[in-house]
Amino acid sequence: MSLKPAVISVAPQAREHDPAVQLAPELTVVIPTFNERGNIEPMVERLRTALVDRSWEVIFVDDDSPDGTAAAARSVGENDRRVRCIRRIGRRGLAGACIEGMLASQARYIAVMDADFQHDETILLSMLDWLRKGDIDLVVATRYLNGDTTSGLSSRRNRISRWSNVMAQRLLNVDLTDPMSGYFMIRRHTFEELAPKLSLQGFKILLDITTSAHGRLRIAELPYNFRGRAYGESKLDAKAAIDFIALLISKLTHDFASYRFLEFCLVGLTGIAVHMSILEFAVKIGTLPFISAQILATMCAISWNFVLNNVITYRDQRLTGRNFWTGLVSFQLICGIGAISNVGVAGLIYTTDSRWWLAGISGALIGTAWNYIVSAAFVWRR
Repeated sequence: MSLKPAVISVAPQAREHDPAVQLAPELTVVIPTFNERGNIEPMVERLRTALVDRSWEVIFVDDDSPDGTAAAARSVGENDRRVRCIRRIGRRGLAGACIEGMLASQARYIAVMDADFQHDETILLSMLDWLRKGDIDLVVATRYLNGDTTSGLSSRRNRISRWSNVMAQRLLNVDLTDPMSGYFMIRRHTFEELAPKLSLQGFKILLDITTSAHGRLRIAELPYNFRGRAYGESKLDAKAAIDFIALLISKLTHDFASYRFLEFCLVGLTGIAVHMSILEFAVKIGTLPFISAQILATMCAISWNFVLNNVITYRDQRLTGRNFWTGLVSFQLICGIGAISNVGVAGLIYTTDSRWWLAGISGALIGTAWNYIVSAAFVWRR
């Protein structure tokens, strides 16, 4: 006689009344982090105070911070199930971290904010109330609705922020006082509809969301005072500038041009400046023959492009250690072939059409496309 295990089915009604079953929180707060260990516990305490008597959770999305940010978040989460952590290995970038955290949410509403206390957590309830009314899809916390409330910004960062906002407003026709804000709240189902259109690269996800929606979002803005950073360092640097320019161009072309390809091209432009600087130095000061100086400048510019692409364009697949040096040699070879293709195509076109500028642009485009496609496949192995 064989005994078969009994199969017991639990009716949906029984699960609903099971005291162990809990509903998803109403609000998820997504906080991307990198080297923010000292801010984790204070931030959770502030959220507990600001969201008292509300159903909420916080998801820290950490880009494998070397200072132990993820471990600090998990330590807090051991005693509070509302605190979760996603540790990203081999992936980088603020926009990608935000998207990953938002897609991990089961809540009806999702807020995104920074971990450095510059964003005022006390307005989260006001943002939530706006969304609860049902006629708003997105609430943006703005620094500029009631004048300038950027006391937490240095004069340099304030100028950069204002310039970026003006560029986004005029070029992309974004009707927001602060399209570069990193503090907002959105309906989850609205975000999930837009998620496939968003770029994992870059650092300004709000601008990407609003432009990808093509004016279909119902948006409200709430003013707040932008405070000073409590711990850690600002992430605003040259990488952020290249990210911003690439995002603008991508949205101006209605995503026709790949965001990553645009970053690759922008890095290439900086390589031209490096090339010309080294060429001038080698010829005028180093007294090298022109051909020798040109070869030296070309190799240095290609190496510069590789390093910058590794840090910016392919930050989520950054090569390190032995792979870095192998990648550098491969990139030099690929770009060398690209240069030959550039000259060959330009020469071929010039023999049939005497417009030198058309031949030059065509050769450059072919060379750039070759460098991008082949290096992506064989250097960074996408």
